[in-house]
Amino acid sequence: MSRRLPLIALLIALPLWLAASYGLRFALMEDGQWVGLCVDEAQRWECQVRSGLGLLIHFRVIAWAALSGAVVAFFVPGRLGRGLAVLALLFALPALVLYSASLAVFAVVIAALRLVRAPRPAV
Repeated sequence: MSRRLPLIALLIALPLWLAASYGLRFALMEDGQWVGLCVDEAQRWECQVRSGLGLLIHFRVIAWAALSGAVVAFFVPGRLGRGLAVLALLFALPALVLYSASLAVFAVVIAALRLVRAPRPAV
């Protein structure tokens, strides 16, 4: 396996994840048809997802998960720290798109700094 394959996969996956987050925002959260539909039929699964996502956005659960994951990843050495940083980025991108940018921007910066940090030399 090439050494650059994980980096290439990450650079392909993150924009796709960002596009999916924007799709969720504009197709489910901001589309006016769901407001009227969910008032009449609140038990539909789409309305339940929209309601649950609204609560996650309101309480900034996604952004806090991204920020706490990025901070932990920053201090964890090795591959585990890199994996946690990628996971924090996967939480931070939807948080940026879904109205929690004030916290998520810090999570993106911290996780990105962890990903580009050079590994410590073996003693």
